[in-house]
Amino acid sequence: MELIGTFGSNADLGASIGLNGLGNQYWNLTPAELVEDSIILGDGILTDTGALAIETGEFTGRSPKDRFIVRDEITKDVVWWGDINIGFSPERFDALFDRMKAYLNEKDVYVRDGFACADSKYRMNIRIVTELPWSNMFAYNMFMRPTEQELKNFSPDWHILCIPGFSADPEIDGTRQHNFAILNFTKKMILIGGTGYTGEIKKGIFSALNFILPHERNVLPMHCSANIGKDGDTAIFFGLSGTGKTTLSSDPNRRLIGDDEHGWSEDTVFNFEGGCYAKTIDLSREKEPQIYDAIKFGALLENIGFENETSTPNYSDHSLTENTRVSYPIYHIENIAVPSLGSAPRNIFFLTADAFGVLPPISKLTTQQAMYHFMSGYTAKVAGTEVGITEPTTTFSAGFGAAFLPLHPARYAKLLGDKLSGSGINVWLLNTGWTGGAYGVGTRIKLSHTRAMITAALTGKLDHEAYQKLPVFELSFPVACEGVPSELLNPRNTWENKADYDRTAANLASKFVNNFEKFASETSQEIIAAAPKILV
Repeated sequence: MELIGTFGSNADLGASIGLNGLGNQYWNLTPAELVEDSIILGDGILTDTGALAIETGEFTGRSPKDRFIVRDEITKDVVWWGDINIGFSPERFDALFDRMKAYLNEKDVYVRDGFACADSKYRMNIRIVTELPWSNMFAYNMFMRPTEQELKNFSPDWHILCIPGFSADPEIDGTRQHNFAILNFTKKMILIGGTGYTGEIKKGIFSALNFILPHERNVLPMHCSANIGKDGDTAIFFGLSGTGKTTLSSDPNRRLIGDDEHGWSEDTVFNFEGGCYAKTIDLSREKEPQIYDAIKFGALLENIGFENETSTPNYSDHSLTENTRVSYPIYHIENIAVPSLGSAPRNIFFLTADAFGVLPPISKLTTQQAMYHFMSGYTAKVAGTEVGITEPTTTFSAGFGAAFLPLHPARYAKLLGDKLSGSGINVWLLNTGWTGGAYGVGTRIKLSHTRAMITAALTGKLDHEAYQKLPVFELSFPVACEGVPSELLNPRNTWENKADYDRTAANLASKFVNNFEKFASETSQEIIAAAPKILV
């Protein structure tokens, strides 16, 4: 066995994680070395952009039903157990880990030391052990990169073991099927096996931080993008897939803090990550110039297609998956905040693509409404976005990222409410979906209009406008906004048939109320009171 690369004085996987009997250990290799190894092993090809392209195999996305949390003294009375957070016994975790160690006997591994959280007060040191060089390259891109001096004294707080070639046996290991991702908060370890999808690495640590930061540090973890203006004003953007989170937080006049995962402490908003993990389906320079130009040497493309018999990526090719992706270090983007943090936000945007055409293009929320809509996490999917969807379908995801929340959503909402109380922070509900009718009848709100509304909010111009209140949802919307036709601001007025609007609004309101019933027992009455008022 030989240690190769750059490592510190504690480069002993046997002592730190109980991994002994390994083959060669490649520590903290450069992206160039990892690209070279991937190509030599036949696991990737170099595209004409300079990016490495790989295929993740059977799984081209996360598998939420195969994500587990060890149920022990730390978690048993705290985690919100259920369909999202599925319990796993400590004994089975230990036995599965032993079988993974046996699988790795005399095999080469790649080791990466990195950290999460740009605010040094909350920094988490992470050691990632991977079977494949490109999994290690993903970790280089997505976690923050220690300096050589920091590597010399690096001591890991958490370990991640990512071994796609190891398949679990459900009868022996207690998993649902052969793939798994298991978090152990006592041992501070994440085991990933049976899947090559790199997003499991990233979201494993996000899930861990979503437990640790609010429970132990009173920090609100957020599934959002964030940017900062020339005057130092921070804005954050929450939104599920398809709502425009990445697009709308990309602004040539504002520096990007991060595109996906952040924490909000007493005085900072800080990025958890050192890179970006963006969808590439139908990508073009016109649509997403920052992402398009970031795909160069050092970027890792996943499951893309190619132009005929060339090394030119074909971003419209979805033959392997709709979930084609690219990861790249954040320094591939020019207009970034260094370090990746800002002050507490002045403006918060909840993005929703309302395919029913009910919600205003922009509305200003009270603190109670903000907590309610944060817990609801509403958007709508339209025909063609997923297999089997033929008409608009409501989607609710608490905190705009329910799959990564180990605690009850009310815990996160209360933290949000505490931070908003008396702060003067503006919270906006921004509908990037339909107007003039539901999907199939109305039209999608123009991106130029949405950008104009964001600009008006960020510059304070909407603070001086008059507001009206939308019935049922009781949302306050401005009667005028620079750069936006005033007739668009009241959604009911854009419908030709007002009775159809009223029926559609009542139907959507009932879906909000029905979705919220599962939260009611642990949610304060002030939040519940912000629900839409269903007309009888």
